Order: sequence, then C-alpha cells, then structure tokens
Amino acid sequence: MGRTQGCQRSAAGHGGAGKRATRTPPSRSVIDPKLIREEPDLVRKVLIDRNSPVDFDALLKTDEVRRAIQTKVDGLRAEKNKSAEAFGKMKREGKGDSPEAVALMKSMKELDAGMGSLEKERTEAEAKYDDILARLPNIPHESVPVGKSDNDNKELRKWGEPRKFPFKAKTHWDIGEALEILDFPRAANVAGGRFSLFRGAGAILERALINFMLNLHRTKHGYTEVSPPFLALPDSMFCTGQLPNFDEDMFKTREPDSLYLIPTAEVSLVNIHRGEILDGAKLPIKYVAYTPSFRREAGTYGKETRGLIRQHQFDKVEQVQFVKPEDSMTAQEEITRCAEAVLQALGLPYRVMLLCTSAMSQASARTCDLEVWFPGMNSWQEIASCSTCTDYQARRGQIRFRRDKSGKTELVHTLNGSGVAVGRTFAAMLENYQNEDGSITLPEVLKPFMAELTIRKT
Repeated sequence: MGRTQGCQRSAAGHGGAGKRATRTPPSRSVIDPKLIREEPDLVRKVLIDRNSPVDFDALLKTDEVRRAIQTKVDGLRAEKNKSAEAFGKMKREGKGDSPEAVALMKSMKELDAGMGSLEKERTEAEAKYDDILARLPNIPHESVPVGKSDNDNKELRKWGEPRKFPFKAKTHWDIGEALEILDFPRAANVAGGRFSLFRGAGAILERALINFMLNLHRTKHGYTEVSPPFLALPDSMFCTGQLPNFDEDMFKTREPDSLYLIPTAEVSLVNIHRGEILDGAKLPIKYVAYTPSFRREAGTYGKETRGLIRQHQFDKVEQVQFVKPEDSMTAQEEITRCAEAVLQALGLPYRVMLLCTSAMSQASARTCDLEVWFPGMNSWQEIASCSTCTDYQARRGQIRFRRDKSGKTELVHTLNGSGVAVGRTFAAMLENYQNEDGSITLPEVLKPFMAELTIRKT
C-alpha cells in the first residue's frame, strides 16, 4: 500500500542562499495585521476553532488605546512644534524675554511633561498589545477539519498491515529491559524520571537508525545535512513559536546566558535564515539534521509514563524547508511522504492523520501526523509530525525572499517534519520485530549500519 512520492524536489543552491540583513528584533506581528483590523470576525473564529485562550477583545481594545494615545502624542508634538517656531521668531526679533515668550516657554515645558506621561502610557499599552499579539496562533488552511480533540482528526491513508503474533506481544520496555538494551532505573539514577539509557546493541541500534534516516533524506530526498547548535536564543525560540506561550515547557540555562535547550531541530534549522533575504531562484532550501530534543513532559498518560514515548530528552531527525508561498501545500505533502519513506523502508505499519484545528501546534497552518502501530501497547502512536507554518514563522523571524533582483521582498513559507523520531522508532522496531523467544530480528535495510540484525540476551 502507498508508494513513496514527491520526495525528489531540487535542493540546489543551499550554500550562500541568503543575504544577511542588518539584525533586527523579531516581528511581533505573527499573522497579517490587516486581518486583525479588517477581518476581526475571521480571527475570532480562528481562536474559537483552535481552542485558543487568547483574549481577542482585549487585543482590539488595547490596539484602540495605543492608537488613541499616539493621536494625542502627535497632537501635542504638533502644538509644541508650532510654539517652538513662534518662540524662535520672538528670539530673532529680540523679544526672547518678553512675557509672551516666557509664557510660550512655560507652555512648551507643560507640553513636554504631557508627552512624557503619554509616552509612558503608550509604552505600557504597546507591551500589552505585543504580548497578546505574540500569542495568536496561525490561521488554519481551509482543508483542516474543525475539531476539539484528537477524535476529530481525519485519517488520510494507511500503509502496511499490523503483524499478527502467535504469542502475546510484549511492550518495548519489557523487551528492552529483558534484552538489557534499555535501562530506565539507571537513567533515573543519572537524571531522574523520563530519561532513558541505551546500552550495548540498543545504543548501536539507536545510532544505526539515526544514520539510516540521515542517509535516506540526504541521498534520496535531496536534503542538505546540517549539524546545528543544541542551544538557542530567546529570539530563535520566539521565531518558531515556542515563546511566549510555552516557556514553562522548555529547559533553559541560568542567567546571564538564558539560552534554551532546543525542543526540536526545527528551532535551529529555521533560524539559520532569521533576518535574511533569500534568493528566490534558490528556493526551495531543504535541511535535515539529527539532534537531541528537550521538553518538559508534565502530567500522567497511563501506559505512556513508561518506556520511550514521553521523555524529557529524545533523539529526532528533522526536516525543514523554505519555499515560495505558492509551493507550500505541495511541499507539505512532500515532507510527509519523505517521513513515510522512512517507515516504509523499515516495514512499520502506519496511518497518516490530518490534524483538526485544536490539535495542531500554534505555528502550524496544516499538520499531518504519522502514527505507527505498537502491538505491545495495542495502540497507534505518533512518530512524525509534518507541518506547513505558511508565513507565520517567517513573519516572526523576518525571513524573506526576492523573486528577482529588482523585485519586492516577500515572506517565505517554512515547513518542518520529523524524519523521524528516533526513540519512538526504536520502540516500534522492538514491538513489531519481536520473536517469541524474546529476541529481535531487524530488517535488512539496517544491515549497512549495524553488523548484527538479531538482538538476543547475552
């Protein structure tokens, strides 16, 4: 079922792709500002559909307040300029000490005081406006189903048939611990709960999966491999949408550095071109990277509190693309197919789910999740998430392009997709390729990356 398609678009021109503009702070206009004022009902519906907590009425009211203050400031400034012109004329005529001149000087000081007070009010209103504005989610694509939970996601297709076992399938944590290739208690000794320790053949398999995924995307799908920083500036986190809404979900260093441990390589890869104007002739730009990822996982999730499904630190191979706006939806299908190619090569049965409005990330306009069947857990588990963020991240990070040298600048569209989550793939391999005697027999596609495809307890 399902042939791999759409993964062969050109990746030419990655080197020197953009011109570094003078560094500017990130834009706070996360969606087109015209929508906020000209189509408030549309934005209000988006917030309802996305189950967003943003107080849109407060945003509109704050916008009115800051603009009203600006009007007053402009009026006082015009009045002061008029008074200054009159005072200058009096001085030139030798009347600088006249009662009229003294009165003008007093009036200008009062105008300065009034403007100072209004400027303080405007600064406070601007800060409030920017904070609310920065929390707005992206506008969903018209194809995204409206929904309130994962139950409203839409299945697009399936690939492969779940294996039928002549014995009771075990969970990956039971298999891994029995084979002594996973050690959760000792990981907890080192770092506490929700961390994992791969050992022996487990560590070799993890590294084999990373190399296999990177090699596939680089040689078959036209991506340029990148080894990026694992720490990011607050501006970088803001650009991709982690800040300000999800600050508490992130790990970060102490002041004065205040750097964030990346929750995904998407942060590092998208911010490669933050503040740049790209050459439209060199689009699409396609990057792939392996990095560890760091996220705080709070709460309880039943079986998901065990094993490799929800970890504070996990490995992931990530795809990122920069494309022209008209290519955004085609690229999203391509990036999804490239992730599917990984699962097909590994022989893991999966389904592709189009996420509903409330299930997508804040930055996404359209997302497809790949869910693999886990026979031991008896459930589908997300293993990849592939999204177009349209111009949402580009607007925040001021990533633009020109179609030609004389053309105006436009915002690029950014896309990201797991290519795929390494730990969850490791877990899926254990559950889908387990044998009755407790061993694991891995597929031949991994042979170039590990010498022994059968893992037994030593």
